[in-house]
Amino acid sequence: MRQTYARNGDFPPIAAAYTRLAAVIRERGLLRRSPVFYLVVGIAIAMGFGGAVTGFVLLGDSWFQLLIAGALGIVFTQVAFLAHEAGHRQILSTGPANDRLARVLAAIAGMSYSWWDAKHSRHHANPNKVGKDPDIEVDTISFLDVDAARARGVRRLITRKQGWFFFPLLTFEGLNLHVHSFAYLVGRGSVKSRWLELGLILTRTAVVFVPLFVLLPFGMAWAFTGVMLAVFGVYMGASFAPNHKGMPVIAPDAKLDFFSKQVRTSRNIRGGWWVTALMGGLNYQVEHHLFPSMARPQLAQTRIIVKEYCETLGVPYTETSLWRSYAIVIEYLNRVGLAARDPFECPMVAEFRRG
Repeated sequence: MRQTYARNGDFPPIAAAYTRLAAVIRERGLLRRSPVFYLVVGIAIAMGFGGAVTGFVLLGDSWFQLLIAGALGIVFTQVAFLAHEAGHRQILSTGPANDRLARVLAAIAGMSYSWWDAKHSRHHANPNKVGKDPDIEVDTISFLDVDAARARGVRRLITRKQGWFFFPLLTFEGLNLHVHSFAYLVGRGSVKSRWLELGLILTRTAVVFVPLFVLLPFGMAWAFTGVMLAVFGVYMGASFAPNHKGMPVIAPDAKLDFFSKQVRTSRNIRGGWWVTALMGGLNYQVEHHLFPSMARPQLAQTRIIVKEYCETLGVPYTETSLWRSYAIVIEYLNRVGLAARDPFECPMVAEFRRG
């Protein structure tokens, strides 16, 4: 399947589609909060941290500590999922309360909420739209043919087979997220709650890393850090990547209605409750993009309504298995990477530029 650049007229407009759907969702009570669910999830995560700390103390000077490092990478990712949901105002009843919770949870995961919010809000407003969605901007990996064709040096070598390199490169994504967050907070731009977030992140860093380097041998402490960050990065990337990669890419001048834009660029992952727990609700990406403030427990029921609605309107509703989604991502990135294998501009890039 070729990379798609959708332009004006490629997708037929659907007048008032979202308004009608939203009315049904409200009538069914699917925008209600689920405080008990999130309390249970929070307790489970706290127990995960407690188990990891207990295991760390009991194991002492042992290379089995790397198992604890991997477990912490998983638990920190689950915290990041909750921060994502709080940032979308899915958990608490008011916006300011959700923002405060998101800021604390993001710091626990080692990230800046302000940085994430600025980036993620742009993504939700224009998913897969060239020049608007930061998630398809080049960052070692090229998500667009035009970026792959411009790759030079080491990045060009990576880009040629970037589909196969994608998941190994995710082992560095945890470090990448931490570095971007810190750089954003100490940058010159205006940052809301800059000093609060810096204080939270520095406190988190001390709480996590001081015990490692005090109680473990130096080399083991570094290995623990590397495994924890690698697991965090792979888990985060493997949860977010299936949602849009390989779906239609929207040209800069295209103007789509909200419903078409969100549904056609998003992909759901089948699998039921276990995938929902594994991916923090990101498996219902279509519904999440249509109703960003919807609590996780309501997404499954909303999926049934949205899928039937799409069938009625003739709008493609994309859903696949988790493993098939990874294969699609690899295939897509390798296809984009073809543009870096020839020093001459590929026909697809030329066509896109003319558009």
